[in-house]
Amino acid sequence: MIELWVFLCLLVTGYVIGQFLEKRHFRSIETRERELLNLVTTSSRNPVGEMGPIARVELVRGNCCISVDYFKRIAASLRKLFGGTINSYETLLDRARREAILRLKESCPGATQIINLRVDTSSIFQGQGRQTGSVEVLATGTAIYAQPE
Repeated sequence: MIELWVFLCLLVTGYVIGQFLEKRHFRSIETRERELLNLVTTSSRNPVGEMGPIARVELVRGNCCISVDYFKRIAASLRKLFGGTINSYETLLDRARREAILRLKESCPGATQIINLRVDTSSIFQGQGRQTGSVEVLATGTAIYAQPE
């Protein structure tokens, strides 16, 4: 019986800490997204609007690796039994994608636009039963720097 209580306490502790850390990361992402809102980023191959003379272009990238916590892995296993959307992995991928794009934007200060944005996702760790444990998201694009007037 004690083992069950220890397991439940660890499970609840993991859930509470995981939720706290995830919410803190989402707040950090939202703050940084507001700061970089003016940097136009598009998947189009052509610049948006009038650019004027271009000083230089460069390939930029941002990547992020995020692991799912133990509680979410258990919740996903249960969802797999009954079918349906696995929300715990959706939030994992959302955080990873947004973080990778933010890191890409932060890697090119002074850029006018980022075009040809591509986002690739891969599972870098699979636990027992081929469950996803960690994901890597790589965002690449072309940063365009306008010539100063």
